[in-house]
Amino acid sequence: MPSPFIGMDPYLEGYLWADVHQALAYQFRKQLAPLVEPHYAVRLAVFMLTDHAPAHELGILYPDVEVVRPRRPTERAIRETVHAVAISPAPVSIPLTVPVQVRLVSVEVRDAANNRLVTSIEILSPANKREPGLSNLQAKRDQLRMSDVHVLEIDLIRRGMRTWPTDSIPPSPYLATLVRAGHAHAEIWPIGLRERLPILPVPLRSPDPDVPLDVQTALDTIYDEARYALTINYAETPPEPPLPDNDTAWLADCVQTWNQAA
Repeated sequence: MPSPFIGMDPYLEGYLWADVHQALAYQFRKQLAPLVEPHYAVRLAVFMLTDHAPAHELGILYPDVEVVRPRRPTERAIRETVHAVAISPAPVSIPLTVPVQVRLVSVEVRDAANNRLVTSIEILSPANKREPGLSNLQAKRDQLRMSDVHVLEIDLIRRGMRTWPTDSIPPSPYLATLVRAGHAHAEIWPIGLRERLPILPVPLRSPDPDVPLDVQTALDTIYDEARYALTINYAETPPEPPLPDNDTAWLADCVQTWNQAA
């Protein structure tokens, strides 16, 4: 059964995202491989990143992570002795982050003759949109650019910080960016909640033309294959951050129409 939404499904941005992220990478490879052969091959690169997640997000993003929660400061035990003195309570309490190992997958287009990296496709996760993952991603982007590699980034997560300066990009919940090797400007695709995900160009080596990456078809395919509709409760609000009121109303209408068609 298809998703209730024409474009990105915001309910996929929570605990399902790890599965969505990896499934999208495999689906991108499946799309691109026949378009770039025989001169190029499409490979998946897997790496681990330590995400310092706020404790309140663990149940949203990493529900399998066990966290030992200490007692609140007001519940602390103070040992009494014959020389007991008044102990000053700490005037400030700050939340701690929880380190979580995250498995990330990127898609690489490589020259088949010498296995040289031509294009890197980065599917962003929440770990990429806060420190230290944010700086790591930006450093990787710079390193690839200096190595004459095209970099395509696809951000389908509303949570976190943009990986590009926001003052030069129209506000939108989702974003795709392309930096072509040797170019001084980035190509930007702001993506709205109510629109289909774009067909993006994947550059190759000159004089070979770009090949298309249909992000919406990839998402629709994995939504159906993984049967996400079986585990998503569309009666609940989608994962954080909260949507604007007008989008919340639109989302409710989509879900109602979807339920009637089910």
